[in-house]
Formats: sequence, C-alpha cells, structure tokens
Amino acid sequence: MKKIDNSSWEPIKDQIMTRWVSEIDPKNPLPEYPRPQLKRKEWINLNGLWDYAIRPKDEELVKKFEGKILVPFPIESALSGVKKKLQPSQKLWYHRTFTIPEWWKAKKILLHFGAVDWETTIWINEKLIGTHKGGYTPFYFEISNYLKNREKYDLVLSVWDPTDKSHQEHGKQSLKPKIILYTAVSGIWQTVWLEPVSDTYIKSMKMVPNIDNETLNLKVNIIGPQPNGIIHTIILEKESQIIIDQETTETEILFKIQSPKLWSPDSPYLYNIIVEIKRNNIVLDKVESYFGMRKISLSKNENGIKLIELNNEPLFQYGTLDQGYWPDGLYTAPTDGALRYDIEITKELGFNLIRKHVKVEPARWYYHCDKLGILVWQDMPNGEHWSIMKHIKMKLIGEKRFTGKRKDYVKEDFYHELESIITFLYNSPSVITWIPFNEGWGQFDTKKVVNKIQNLDSSRLINSASGWFDKGVGDIRDIHNYPYPKMPNNLKGRAAVVGEFGGLGLEVEGHMWKFKRKFVYRSFRDQEQLLNRYKKLISKLKILIENGLGAAIYTQTTDIEHEINGLLTYDRELIKMDKNRLRDLNLSLFRK
Repeated sequence: MKKIDNSSWEPIKDQIMTRWVSEIDPKNPLPEYPRPQLKRKEWINLNGLWDYAIRPKDEELVKKFEGKILVPFPIESALSGVKKKLQPSQKLWYHRTFTIPEWWKAKKILLHFGAVDWETTIWINEKLIGTHKGGYTPFYFEISNYLKNREKYDLVLSVWDPTDKSHQEHGKQSLKPKIILYTAVSGIWQTVWLEPVSDTYIKSMKMVPNIDNETLNLKVNIIGPQPNGIIHTIILEKESQIIIDQETTETEILFKIQSPKLWSPDSPYLYNIIVEIKRNNIVLDKVESYFGMRKISLSKNENGIKLIELNNEPLFQYGTLDQGYWPDGLYTAPTDGALRYDIEITKELGFNLIRKHVKVEPARWYYHCDKLGILVWQDMPNGEHWSIMKHIKMKLIGEKRFTGKRKDYVKEDFYHELESIITFLYNSPSVITWIPFNEGWGQFDTKKVVNKIQNLDSSRLINSASGWFDKGVGDIRDIHNYPYPKMPNNLKGRAAVVGEFGGLGLEVEGHMWKFKRKFVYRSFRDQEQLLNRYKKLISKLKILIENGLGAAIYTQTTDIEHEINGLLTYDRELIKMDKNRLRDLNLSLFRK
C-alpha cells in the first residue's frame, strides 16, 4: 500500500467557520465515546488523518491515494481538509493502518461506524469484509478472523453516494445547492472505532419504561449466548444502587421502579443502568447505559380536541426546525461541545422542543438532548429525486389526487432505513414523535408506513405527514404555513400542530455563507423590526393554543448556507434578536 507523506491538516477557509475549529486535534478529532447508551470501557478511536482517493465508480481496489482526509468529516466539508465534490459516477476511497493491543488478539474485535453515506464496502489486508447500505445509522462488522499473525493491519473503504440523483434517503443534500437544498455529504461522517468483546457479548438493549405501572422492561440481545450464562443488572439513582439482579437467565426482565423520578424538560432525570453477562462468576461483557421514565400520549380537552401529554399532563410543545448543518463540517459538528451548543442555546431561548429535520444525528446528540432535557420530533430523511419544479407540481396536486407510487426496491430501502433509525433511537427518552414524511417528499403508502412504525414502536406518537398530503392517519394533524401559524382542519381525532411557520430572516454581514442568491421567507432590515414581527407570531400562537393547538415549530434554529431565516447566524456567533426578550416571548406561551 503506497504511503502518503503529507501528515499536516488545515481546514479549507474559503467560507465562514465556527469558533470550535480551533479546538480540533487532527490526531484525535471527536475523541468522546460515540455510543453513550451502550458504553464499554475498552475501545480505540480510529478518527484522524486517513489516505483518500476519488476514482471512477467501476475501478477495482485502489492502492494509490491522493492525499489526506480528516475523518470523520465528509469530503465536501472544509474540516475534511479536502472539500471536493463526489459525483455519482465516482467512488471515494479511504485507507489507514491500525494496530491492536496484544491481549485483544484473544477477543472478538468489532469495527464500528457511526454513519457512512451511502454504500460502503470494507477490506482488511485486501480481504473483503462486507458491504453496508444506508447513510444515517450505525453499523459494525466482527473482524477477528481477518486479524491474524500481524502487528499492523490495512483498512480500506470504498463509498459510493449518488446523493439526489437516485432514490435513497439523503434529506436536503444536493449536488446543486439552492433555495432550501444544501451541499451534499459523502463518505464517513461519524466516528469510526474498534472494540474488543468475548464470544458472548451484548449486541443491543431495548428499554421500555411504564410510568403508570412503575416498571422498566429490559430486553437484552446477546450474541453467542451459552446455557449457563446469567444477566447481572444494576440500576442506579445517581450513585446509589436501587436494584441488583444477579440471578437472571432470561433475556427479558421486568424491573419495578418504586415512585419513579420522571423525565421531562423541566427535570430531565436519568437512571443509570449497568448490564453484565456472566458465566461461572466471570464477567464476559459489561455495558453502561441509562434510561428515563417518561410517557407521551394524547388526551381530550373540554372541546373534544386532542392534546399532547407528557407524563399524563398536557404540555404545549414549542420548538425550532433544526437541520444540523455546519458551515465548516456540514453534517458533522466540529466538536462535541459544538454539537451540544445548538441544544443548549435552543433551551436557553425558551423552547422545549427540537424538530430534527430530514437528518439523523450521531448518538451523542440525542444523549445531550436526554441530559439537558429537550423534546425531539425525529424526521425520517427523505429519498427520491427532488427539484424545485417537482416541488411546485406536487404542491399543486392536492391531497386527494396525491398517490405517491414508488417502486418496490425504493420501498424496501426506505423501510430498511426507517427500521434502523427507530431501533437506533428507541431508548432515547427525548425522542417522542416519529415523522416519516415531510411535504410529500418521497411519500408513499402513508397508512402502511404508519402501521409499520406502530409495530416497531407503540410508545411514541406518529406525525404521518408534516405539511401537505395528509391521509387522515397517525396521532397528529400537521400543517405548514408561512409566516403566521394557523389552526389545522380535518383533525379526525388527532392533535393539531403547526409543523413549520415563521421563516423570518435578517442578513448579518460577516456571518453569512458566500452565495449570490439568498433565500428567506420574510426579510427584515434590523433586529428591532425582526423582533416586532416575531412578537406578532407569538400573539397569534397564544390564540391558537387557547383553541387547542398542541405544538408549533418555528423555522429555524440557524441560517444554513444561502438560507438566512435562522434565529442564529450560520457560524453560531450571533443571535439575531435580543436574547432575553426572545426568551421572555417564548416562555410566555407556557404561562397560564
């Protein structure tokens, strides 16, 4: 394998950057353990400088590379140190070497990827390990059989990503960014790591809280179980053990949580849990995790309108549309602190909800939501080819005429990604609503999709179609209306929400993406004018809340590239309205 001798890294500084760039260590970017809900003590982070090459799609295994790329930042991003477009006719190749401790060689070794967009093929020492399709969720391979009699191992990946030129889920990524579409993201964009495990190990856990019965149902998915193995579980309130179960051989366990401390945005209490697999008093595997005792449901008010309840109490939900883009890292935040900041500032501004819009974040983003206490509506990233003209034509079709026919292989890929997202996020107490479709993008068989989600997760609400083509199913009736919010009609026994409104914009010189044509729903000349219009939106919301509106989503958290209707500038340096006045306005929605 030909070596690349340039080991330096510099971000490509042709656009605005965030302040967190100065904190990046190219030898160890994003060093935090990437999976807080299934945490092991021993692991090796493979983030850092890798070799890369861009080659024609049909080219065989590559041995010559072009330069260095900083993993896990996508190749189109400034933080990758490359900032090149990947075309559908090309593949992106990665290479690095790694070593493992001597004592690991008696273990099974798991090679983990937080997310790679989109089709990934992996080799170790030129031997094919496997292929994975999907751009938003974690996957891993057990690679022990490929790590024999060597001190150093070659790891090679190829990635093909057609972005918006094919059917697969890609959200708002575009090879030709404009209006509400943004720069494409390809390749590795989340942490890569290695982990040693025994022949018997925990693959995953599913935790189902029930606040009414004061119970937690724990299901442990074990690889390589043995007849004489037991599950040892410890549940802790802070540092105090409240439950110890040492004798369980069943993989599904029901725990009684006496007088549980409930999770909510006002009090985001999390229980810690430790699960061990033992055999003959030897610990084969040990993972640390956490859970929250909370419930999301619907109730009726005196007028028969459905309200959204958290922990059996009605709660108006007010949040921002959050698309998770960064001017320097695109899909990947420069640091864990940056990732956390967007959540912290949203809560500081008086919101209790984030709608994660057509993107899935790394596991640590949901961990921060769980810890900080903010509700999350999770969109399914949309697929299908998207264009402005198609967007307009779809909107003109109307709900009754819209059918959304899709080919079988398109549906199959959608369902695979949908199930993997729900499985990935199931244990996160902050996630309370699933949104499979936004504004008809890739929408099909809405009732069947809702039934699929209900079968996968009956503990959360389903917003079947945010905006546009409502098919009368799910728990929520959602409309989009700019700039002012309004009350949805045809509720059909569902909660009424405004899934998008606002879009008030302000240009802030020195803090904008360099782009000729800016996009905004409504533009204002200064902070005071912007705040006055925002105040009118809040007044309108108060009237709608009195009439039974259950939730509202303001567009949006930050500016993104050429779109300038964020509460914050794209670099996160400035809040466009006075912070205290904005917070007071938002909190006034919750005062009775």
